[in-house]
Amino acid sequence: MSEGQVARRDRILDAATELGARADLDHVQMTDVAKDAGVAIGTLYRYFPSKTHLFAAVFEAQLGKLLGRLWPDESEDLVSDIGEVLVALSRELLRRPRLCAAMVQCAATNYTSGPFGSAERDSALFHAILDTLTRSAPGEEVESTVRLLVFSWWGVLISRLSGKTTTKQADADIRLATRRLVGPLLPFR
Repeated sequence: MSEGQVARRDRILDAATELGARADLDHVQMTDVAKDAGVAIGTLYRYFPSKTHLFAAVFEAQLGKLLGRLWPDESEDLVSDIGEVLVALSRELLRRPRLCAAMVQCAATNYTSGPFGSAERDSALFHAILDTLTRSAPGEEVESTVRLLVFSWWGVLISRLSGKTTTKQADADIRLATRRLVGPLLPFR
């Protein structure tokens, strides 16, 4: 993409983020996103063929931004650091529950309708964990372990979002999943 196209896409994502934080997904209109982003509706649909694609992209953009800010450069305790990043990531996403619900709903729809393996290949969270772990724990089980950890985090996020789990329990569950899944991969703990 050209610089102009990247800037346009970012404006669309920013507009959708703001609108999604203020209203439930059903009340966010693509025409309002286009207007707030300063693009024609046809341009919006060229970038994102549906609201589902748009908010799934918002989710990945949010993950990328948050991971860029939260991910440790170096780690003395990789297991704890990954667990704490996942806890912080959940808390940050849940600060705007309407937006979080829209992103989760659309990302889940994209995940179930996309080609096999595409969600993992495209996930900023999956790659951040995988890239970090493969430096410390190369091996066949790493990719499967990362997938299981992301699935665990995802389930806890949905449980917290729907009010089925307290914040304290969700944080504890994420930390436990990280210890149980990632801990055995690392040679020195």
